[in-house]
Formats: sequence, C-alpha cells, structure tokens
Amino acid sequence: MEKHRRTAFMSILARAWRRSPVAPEGLSASGDTLGEIARLAPEQALQRVHGSAEGLTPGQVKARLRALGPNQVAQPVRHTIVGELVGRSMNPLNLLLLTLATASYLLGDQRVAIMIAVMVVLSISLGFIQEHRSNKAADALRRMVRITATVRRNVPGAAQEYVEVPIEQLVPGDIVLLSAGDMIPADIRLIAANDLFINQSTLTGEAMPLEKNAQPHVGTAETPFDLPNICFMGSIVVSGVGSGIVALTGARTAFGQVAGMIAEQRVLTSFDKGIARITWMMIGLISIMAPLVFLINGLSKGNWFEALLFAVAVAVGLTPEMLPMIVTVNLSRAPWRCRRRRSSSNASTPSRTSGRWTCCAPTRPAR
Repeated sequence: MEKHRRTAFMSILARAWRRSPVAPEGLSASGDTLGEIARLAPEQALQRVHGSAEGLTPGQVKARLRALGPNQVAQPVRHTIVGELVGRSMNPLNLLLLTLATASYLLGDQRVAIMIAVMVVLSISLGFIQEHRSNKAADALRRMVRITATVRRNVPGAAQEYVEVPIEQLVPGDIVLLSAGDMIPADIRLIAANDLFINQSTLTGEAMPLEKNAQPHVGTAETPFDLPNICFMGSIVVSGVGSGIVALTGARTAFGQVAGMIAEQRVLTSFDKGIARITWMMIGLISIMAPLVFLINGLSKGNWFEALLFAVAVAVGLTPEMLPMIVTVNLSRAPWRCRRRRSSSNASTPSRTSGRWTCCAPTRPAR
C-alpha cells in the first residue's frame, strides 16, 4: 500500500518537474538543477546560488524579491464580487429556468415568468452570501497564521546573527537555520547537519523520517527526493539541527509545482456534479417532450400558436414535476446499491476451512 501511494505521488511530482519554469539568475525549478547543486561542496553550492557565508544584505534581498517574487506557492484565484455572482449564476439549472422564464414572458404568461425569476434570484443570492462569508472567514484565518524562518542576514550594526523573517521574504542564497519542529520554508541544500531527520510524507507519502546530511552527493538519484542533502519545502524537521542554503523558492519548488497544478482548476463537488446530471437529463426530456406536444397538438387542432403555448407550458411544468420523481428514484436505488456492495464484499471475503480458501457466502440458518 505504501509503495502504491508513493508511486502515485511520484507520478504527480514527475509531471510537475517537467512543467517547472526557469527561474532568473540561472536558477531552475527542475530536478536536474537540484541534482547539480547536491553534487557540489557546501562552499561551491553557496557560490552557485550567489550567496555568502555572512548572509545576504538587505539590498540583495530586495533585488532578488523584485526579480523572483515572494516565496509563496500558488493560491486559488480569487474573484471580485461581480465575478463570484457570475460564477454562481453560471449553473445549468439556473440557465434552464431563466430560459423557461424568458419563453413564458414572451408568450404572455408574466406571472409564471416572475415566479421563476424570483426563485432563481433567491437561489443565486443565498449561494453567493454563504460562499462570500466562507471566503472572508478563510482569508481572516490565513492572515492570523504567520510562519517565520530563522535566517542569517548581513545587516550592518545588527546585534544578532540570525533574525526571524516571514517565509515570504526568503530568497535564493539565504542561509536558514533548522531545528526540531520547523517546517522547511523552501527547497534547501544543507551545508551543516547533526542527526537531522526530515519527514517529507506530504510530498512522497513515506511516513518514516529520512536522515539528511550535508555531504556532496556522489552518483545519481532515481528522483530528486532521494537526494540526501536536499530538504524540500513543506517537509517537517523531526529531530536534529542543521543549516542550509535556499536554492529554490515559491512556485519553482516541488511543493509549489504541486500547489500550482491543484490551483489551476476548481474541482467540482459531488453536489455540483449531481445538479449538472439532473439538469441535463431534464433538458433532454424537455427537448423531446416539448416538440412532440407541439407537433401533435398543432396537427390535431390546427392552431399552431396555442400549440406553442401548450408546449411551453409543458416544458415549464416538467421542471418542478420531475424533481420528486428524481428524488424517489435515487432513494429507491440506494438500498439496492448497498445490498449489491455488501453481497460483493461478502463474496470476496476469504475464510480458512480445512487448509483451503473458500468463498464466504451468507447461508440460511437451519430450522
């Protein structure tokens, strides 16, 4: 199970490495670049990322922040209030109801059109209010959480060698101090380590911590996560102490690549998928029933305008009339599906009898 889980994580991260952008100043978010830095000695790795043993100066930090951007992973795109309203309105069921309301209004039935429009407006308003409140609450919680890192900075006249800075202000070339309980703030090449164990299960799925060292890596690694002197963003320090050079930040890290892939598209919930399926089923039935009613009524009575009104009335009436039928069918299917799953699980459960594996089927008790 652990092997399959790791394989799934590796496949996702392999796609992320292939799609990684090239960073300015020669820094790349690819595994080849990390492998190159891992093979260098600590002093050479420090030169590779244009750092210094005394730490970066405030001017260097500002210049690299302007060139590379803050050390932040991808976040879901937030829309304005108008965008949120449009997103809530673009629903197949709402479009169907508004189409029926427009048809009713054009054919002279203003009362039905107003009732349908009011129902759609109430539905959109309630959904928008709830989603907007949840987004504001999530933003407030995000602002309350402030993660910092211990970094060596070359600040003239500073009393302390290491300072606490928000992880968003980390840049390649910074020297970060690591201790037990810290979260790795970026992709780091270790330059010193003492019994340092890292838990990187968020990236690879491995529950056991891995020991890291600062020695140059000799040979080749199957994946970048097998490099013994590289710590990846999002990992946790389980025990030990160490220090390392920031090699990659933000979206160029492995964690940032995965976050970017996830934030690219909004995953529909099961409720949204169910609403879409029900709506398309209703649209299919209406597209069949309404033309049939129009043709039959027009051919039999000869009044095509009244036939059109009656067909529109049928289409409008099918929408609320079908909802109880859909709920009833789904409720009736639930026990049948549960019974089928239970019977299949019983049939696949092995039991040990007389040294053989036999099918464990339910039996009727003897009377």
